[in-house]
Amino acid sequence: MHLIAARTEHTTAPALRDGARDADGMAVASFILGLLGLLVLNVFLGPVAITLALVALWRGTRRRGRAFLGLGLGLADLVVLATVVQLDHTVSWSF
Repeated sequence: MHLIAARTEHTTAPALRDGARDADGMAVASFILGLLGLLVLNVFLGPVAITLALVALWRGTRRRGRAFLGLGLGLADLVVLATVVQLDHTVSWSF
C-alpha cells in the first residue's frame, strides 16, 4: 500500500509542473504575439494573443503580468485594426 501511494505522488508531481510551465509559456507567447500584432497580422495575432492570455490565466500561470500584458496588447491589436479600417476603408493596410 505504501508503495502505491508513493508511486501515485511521483507520477502526479511532474504533470503539475508541466501544466504550470505550459501556462507560463502561454503567458509569454501571448505577450510576444500581441507585441508583434501591433506591427503585422493584427487581425490574426490579436485574437491569438487574447486567447493564449486567457487560457494562461485560467490555468494559473505564475506570470500573470505577462498574461495581462498579452491580453492588453491583443486588445490593442484589434483597436489598431479597427482604427485603420475606419481611416482607410479597407482591411489591408501598409505604411
